[in-house]
Amino acid sequence: MSANERPAQSTHVAGDEQQLARFYDMLTAEEALSPNPRRYLMSDTLDDPVELPEELYDVLLYIVEAMSRGLSVTVTPTSQSLTTQQAANLLGISRPTLIKALDAGQLPFTRSGTHRRIALTDVLDYRERRRQAQYAAIDALSVNIDETSDIDQTLADLRSARKSVAAKRRASKPN
Repeated sequence: MSANERPAQSTHVAGDEQQLARFYDMLTAEEALSPNPRRYLMSDTLDDPVELPEELYDVLLYIVEAMSRGLSVTVTPTSQSLTTQQAANLLGISRPTLIKALDAGQLPFTRSGTHRRIALTDVLDYRERRRQAQYAAIDALSVNIDETSDIDQTLADLRSARKSVAAKRRASKPN
């Protein structure tokens, strides 16, 4: 790559950022003017503008905001029913771990022949419950420490908190 090509690339990137900023301004401009703005898609080939549904507008705004922060965006279609592998990928866990959760009744599912299918809404609810449980565990295991704290007492407090969380986990597991 020659030195002459680099400025052209940075100009192209700067141009993309300017276009993205203009598009973001266009998406958000009407919100300042109206509490319930209506948005339309217009084209040279369409005779009449088409009103954008609120959900589509929200998706476009989310994508533009993410791209303006330099994040990559992936849009993938999903069905309302997921395979166990799709659900495991969405949850960020292995498929065998998901199967254990299904068999333990932590997540409802249906069978299609020999295959399990899980509703997308159930997977998202389960993900939120797991997050809340993780946050609760972090809170239970946290101890306020400052420079004047006795390190031995702090370690004893942490051991006690871990034992308490472990006891709660054992008590909540189905037999």
